Amino acid sequence: MVTPYIIVEQSQPLKGQVSLNGAKNAVLVIIASLILTRGKSVLHNVPKSDDVLHMISLLKSLGASVFFFEEEHILQVDTTQLSSWNVNAEVMKKMRASILVMGPLLARFGKADIAAPGGCVIGSRPIDFHLKNFKKMGATVFENGDYLSAVTTGLRAGRYVLEYPSVGATENILMSAVLTPGQTYIVNAALEPEVMDLIDVLRKMGANIQVLAPATLCISGVSQLQSVEHTIIPDRLEAGSLLIAAAITKGEIEITNAIAEHMDVFLLKLEEMGHSIRLNANGQGIYLKASQNPRAVSFKTSPYPGFPTDLQAPMMAAQCIAEGISVIEETVFENRLVHVRELQKMGAQIKQEGTKAIVTGVEHLYGAQVIATDIRASCSLVLAGLCAKGTTRMTGIHHWTRGYDHLEKKLGFLGGNITIVNQEMPLSLTVNELGRENIL
Repeated sequence: MVTPYIIVEQSQPLKGQVSLNGAKNAVLVIIASLILTRGKSVLHNVPKSDDVLHMISLLKSLGASVFFFEEEHILQVDTTQLSSWNVNAEVMKKMRASILVMGPLLARFGKADIAAPGGCVIGSRPIDFHLKNFKKMGATVFENGDYLSAVTTGLRAGRYVLEYPSVGATENILMSAVLTPGQTYIVNAALEPEVMDLIDVLRKMGANIQVLAPATLCISGVSQLQSVEHTIIPDRLEAGSLLIAAAITKGEIEITNAIAEHMDVFLLKLEEMGHSIRLNANGQGIYLKASQNPRAVSFKTSPYPGFPTDLQAPMMAAQCIAEGISVIEETVFENRLVHVRELQKMGAQIKQEGTKAIVTGVEHLYGAQVIATDIRASCSLVLAGLCAKGTTRMTGIHHWTRGYDHLEKKLGFLGGNITIVNQEMPLSLTVNELGRENIL
């Protein structure tokens, strides 16, 4: 059996206009939130990534009726007959986001039997933040190896403080609190755009949620929630990857539906590199014209609105061929510099010191055989391949398909020379072979 891989050839400057799919990090938790409802809900702008398909399988295993119209990016979920709180271990181990069903299951059934979540090996991502607060809310949690079981006769409202603004913990506690009588406060909550999209959905369901300063959510519990129709926000991480693709190949791009205010610090760093950025007047739409002599910039990842950890690896690829020295510090996930050694195979001059990477720009990268170790690392290596001399072959493409809805097609549409080779036949995705109507 042949292991699938991606072939990337050095490409001409990427140019063109594209639009974004729905945000992966928003849609997964929003699908999980539907457990709180009874009835048929409809989600629009749903990306077809493997993680989305895994979450669909999870809901089906619990008894939900699900129809995914992939070409239209529409997901219909009927939770009327959802009757199980026991999550299939195989599904749980395929993605970390599966832990997000724990809160909704406790809120609906008072029970949740799950396995420890799987996914990328990028750091501990402790679920202790989730479990500690579920216990404070009145749940009894049993841990048996890789399996978790929680039960409660009724969750308690209260004031729950996160020592770190964890996105997953914020979302899980929030979903468990919306059906809990009384007022619940989540202090030091994560307020990423994807969390705000979840809040928007829960409010449409009938939840009572206030966002207070500083970084506090106030939830007044309600007795029931209704089904919902909602359009997922555009994926800011896909937007960042496409902007870097144009920048690293010295091209130009317009992303018609990107929301600039979701990307402030990231866009600031691109401008500091010398790239020209123009924003549409209505706040949606970003145009970038790449500098022909990009300058290196330093940055440190941090919770929103800081520089997003999910764009650290792609941005590092851009620093590899920028003039000067960049110091990149990863503060969110301790193992999220594994892609450094793969970029080094391509000729990048990078010195790693713990959670810091010191990148000295070089004139050229060179194609090599590389391995993707997580979703964002896969993107970093593909982007590096677009500007590297020769051919880059990347294995570990299951990370790519978990995180992106055919991003390779958009790169091909823009002029990128990229091919996915599966077990049977290669799928060429250059602009000459891909109709523009399939992208826009």
